[in-house]
Amino acid sequence: MQNIAIFVDVQNVYYTTRQHYRRNFDYNAFWRKVTQGRNVIAAFAYATHRGDNKQTEFQNILRAIGFNVKLKPFIQRADGSAKADWDVGITIDVLDYADQADQIILVSGDGDFDLLADKITRDKGKQFHVYGVEALSAGSLIKAATQFTPIDTDLLL
Repeated sequence: MQNIAIFVDVQNVYYTTRQHYRRNFDYNAFWRKVTQGRNVIAAFAYATHRGDNKQTEFQNILRAIGFNVKLKPFIQRADGSAKADWDVGITIDVLDYADQADQIILVSGDGDFDLLADKITRDKGKQFHVYGVEALSAGSLIKAATQFTPIDTDLLL
């Protein structure tokens, strides 16, 4: 049985599916698809925490599905922009679990992960499977992945 480790960039998938499809990502459908016949050694969902009830309910749903939810506080800058970047945290966790997994599954279209995908495949000899909204995913990440699966209607609510 193949060992997999799953890493979901919640903010990235939320904004890209909303922008491109005007719909939300279906975490249950995704979980069923990627875990079928596989052993999950780790599953993380990286999100921001604003402290509101709706967000807490969503995080509890992710936990019920099987994700370990990691939270960072939502930071509102004086200029009105926001910051809640998990790129370094995701990278550290992928590196920590890569030796135990046969395949790393990343849900994000963020091009910053292309170097990570390249390192995992080249240095660790592991499969690096990326799920992302194709039109909004970095070409460099798609190219660095051993497999890219576009998020389309079968993974949307």
